[in-house]
Amino acid sequence: MRIVMVGGGVIALLTAVQCVSAGHEVTVVDQGDIPNPAAGSFDRQRVVRALHLGDAAATAAAARALALWPGAGAGLFRRTGALTVLPDADLPRAQAALAGVGAASAVLGPAELAARFAHLRFPEGASAVLEAGAGIVLADRALAAFADRLRAHPFAELLPHRRVDAVRGTAVHLAGGEVLRADAVLVAAGAWSRPLLPPKLAAELVLHRQSQLHCRVPPADAPAWASTPTVPSLGTVGGAWLVVPVAGTPLKLSASAACRVVSTLDGQETPEPWRRRLLDLHAPAIPGLSEDWVLEARDSYYLTHAPTGGPLTVPIGERVLAHAACGGSSFKFAPLIAQSLAARLTGAARPTALRGVS
Repeated sequence: MRIVMVGGGVIALLTAVQCVSAGHEVTVVDQGDIPNPAAGSFDRQRVVRALHLGDAAATAAAARALALWPGAGAGLFRRTGALTVLPDADLPRAQAALAGVGAASAVLGPAELAARFAHLRFPEGASAVLEAGAGIVLADRALAAFADRLRAHPFAELLPHRRVDAVRGTAVHLAGGEVLRADAVLVAAGAWSRPLLPPKLAAELVLHRQSQLHCRVPPADAPAWASTPTVPSLGTVGGAWLVVPVAGTPLKLSASAACRVVSTLDGQETPEPWRRRLLDLHAPAIPGLSEDWVLEARDSYYLTHAPTGGPLTVPIGERVLAHAACGGSSFKFAPLIAQSLAARLTGAARPTALRGVS
């Protein structure tokens, strides 16, 4: 069976790995490099954890995906733990949710947070849940590893720098007139997907822009940061969160307040007001944080499905699927999403297991 993947991000690449591992021929086509540095999933590091408070199904799925990431390739996953600041009333619920999926956790009160993480300042009286098994996927290295495996596979073909103008049935039309014909097609081109989708579906997809800072921690603080879990919620106003530096990656800072709905793709350079806002949002939590820490500011884009507020996978034709990813959740759930997409594209009775790419 011949399958065309439109897109060079984590969903297209991992689904392609699944398909060639099952003996199918796959072509991956993208308007940029493969992997594409402009893809919504391209990053230095991404947090993977189980806890989704108030959503038992998402917590269970995230736990299954988290269990798969350590086998995705040598050195791609680093177990750091994840520390989530929550209101006191939510702490027992969070622990119960994690216990329900077999994930170890502990509650750290204000005194323990202050003693263990003296380089951080949490809101007065705050407590947090520490999810021990959570960690970080080195995203750019993972994408490169998946692409390298495909390049080396006899059933895979990568076509970078080839813009797709239209998908008509299982025929993928490229700029310049070339047509790729297949038995099945996946459209997973991230924020660039909308022009390739039926107008009614495209109108339901909302474009978001997220700003983030990549920072160098002071050398004197490096040992403290090396033993710090990633922090999906600092409990501060604006929804600030941070991803700790591991394996040579920088400290990453962002916030829910740094995500906004936009109408067009407008480059990846972070506007100065948003750069400043992120520093201001994190300054109460990170003593000494200043502009001198910032190595790079970068914006990324992703789509959400307006009726549900999350990702979307939908058939747009016979053996043609569209997948619109939703921010970091795409990377977190990618092993499970890829298994499901590969099974649907190939007609397999059940998904194959995630194969290592080392």
